[in-house]
Amino acid sequence: MTDQTYCDRLVQDTPFLTGHGRLSEQQVDKIILQLNRYYPQILTNKEAEKFRNPKAALRMRLCNLLSHLQQSGERDCQEFYRALYIHAQPLYSCLPSRHALRPLGFLACLSVAVGLALLMYCCPPDPKVLPGARRVLGFSPVIIERHISRYLLTFLAEDLGGP
Repeated sequence: MTDQTYCDRLVQDTPFLTGHGRLSEQQVDKIILQLNRYYPQILTNKEAEKFRNPKAALRMRLCNLLSHLQQSGERDCQEFYRALYIHAQPLYSCLPSRHALRPLGFLACLSVAVGLALLMYCCPPDPKVLPGARRVLGFSPVIIERHISRYLLTFLAEDLGGP
């Protein structure tokens, strides 16, 4: 997944981006204007006018723009993502290509979390033998992906009598 190009990402993200109500007309216009003004080699004035035509449906204009960018090449797709980040940051953060699971990393973190949970459940450390063992384990999730660490910290807090 880390070898994914911007064009590949755009292919993956197109159905999400063209979904109903994802991008407003103003956001699409700002993206088009940025690509036209700052990078006229990406979108000429004529192309920008075509993609900003208010007579055409927004979804159709956006589909045509994304198709044009995919055919134009890697740099053009990269600049689209930069413009999307500037003008629609919350949407940019939710893109499917940004949240694709990396199987090995996910499985490794899940294995560590399950192992620690089983260890704590089946073999709780004797407070007299290992004082502070639960507190030390409470800091170990820092090296684990943040999604799993929340669950481990909650488990440890409950075990220590916390909320």
